[in-house]
Parts: sequence; structure tokens; C-alpha cells
Amino acid sequence: MLIRTMSEYQNKDRFASVRRRMLNRHLEGRDITDPRVLKVMADVPREEFVSQSYLSQAYADGPLPIGLGQTISQPYIVALMTQELHMDGKCEVLEVGTGSGYQTAVLSKLAKKVYTIERHGELSESAQAVLGRLGIGNVEFYVGDGSLGWPDGKLFERIMITAAVPAIPQPLFDQLAEAGTLVAPVGPGGVQKLVAWEKRGENINERFICDVRFVKLFGEYGFEE
Repeated sequence: MLIRTMSEYQNKDRFASVRRRMLNRHLEGRDITDPRVLKVMADVPREEFVSQSYLSQAYADGPLPIGLGQTISQPYIVALMTQELHMDGKCEVLEVGTGSGYQTAVLSKLAKKVYTIERHGELSESAQAVLGRLGIGNVEFYVGDGSLGWPDGKLFERIMITAAVPAIPQPLFDQLAEAGTLVAPVGPGGVQKLVAWEKRGENINERFICDVRFVKLFGEYGFEE
């Protein structure tokens, strides 16, 4: 029992060290400047969201496979998209593409509540289990076509799409509240443009952030399978 306990502490310390390195090198060392985002990225254990075979790469700055043709995004992109939403702790966020649940967990620390959609029931169940173990309770899950938005037509102050779309699905624009912000990768299956949209009355202000690579979002208003 003593040996096991010591091993657990050593393992925990190992991840704490690489998490700090990720923060210093890949986030603070680039353009992640929001102290709230940096704190959350330091607090959320990414190793909980990757499989045993990829534990050694849990804090490498790159995506990792999570099964079913999906990936967990690289830490920098998770932090960047989160920072671009400019959350105030009082907003409700719609996330399209639960995936591993890592981005969901990060959003949950900065939002009043997160509503997240995933088309793969297996991934949604896995994410729910991990967030449950971490004691995160301000998340509502839904399995279905994310391109159709949240099923009851609810409005959201913030929306994040975590898979590439050919264009922003109209149902998601319709669910973006006045003065709300939507962040998404838009473009073909190769390289997309990460863009932020802000709704101001009848106008949508568009701002380019950077080039990215995401898996495709399939659905009625997404890509065809």
C-alpha cells in the first residue's frame, strides 16, 4: 500500500510539472494573456481526458486521438478559443462537439453553465463520467446533430463550435443572443480559418483569428458523411 501511494504521488507530481511547462511554454509563451484562462488551464487535468496509451503526451502541444475519428484539441487551441469567447462567469455557453470533454471542463470553470452537444453517444457518456469524477456539475449534455443547435431553441451569450464547418450553421446563428460571441473553425476538411463573430442587432461582425485544423462537423448544416 505504501509503495502504491508513493507511486500515485509521483505520478501526480509528474503531471503537475508537465502542466506547468505547458503553461509557460505553449500558452504564456505565445498569446494567451487572460489570467482566468491561464488559471483554468493550470487547474484542469488534461490527463484525465486522454487514453492510457497517450498519457505520456497529455501535455504535448498537439491533438490526440480519442476514438471514433475524433481528437482532443491541442492545449493552445483550447486556451485560444476559450480566451476569444471573453466569458465573464455569468454567461451560458453552448458547445458544439463535446468530444473528450476537456474543452467542456475548461468552459465550465468560466461560465455559469455549459450546454454541450455530441453526436457520438459513446463519447458523451465518457465525457460525463470524467466530469463527474472531477466534481463538475454545471454542464448539461445532449446527444444529437450539433449543427441544429440546442433542441429547445434556447439563446446563448457564447457559442463555441469545436469541429470544422463549411459555413456557420444558421440554427447556431439564430441561437446566438444579442451582443453574443460565436467562435468556430470554418472551411474545408484540410485547413480552416478560426473566426469570431459578434452579434450587434442585425449585424454580425466577423474577426479572423488564425488558421487551424479540425475534424469535420457532420450534420444537416455541417458536412455530408
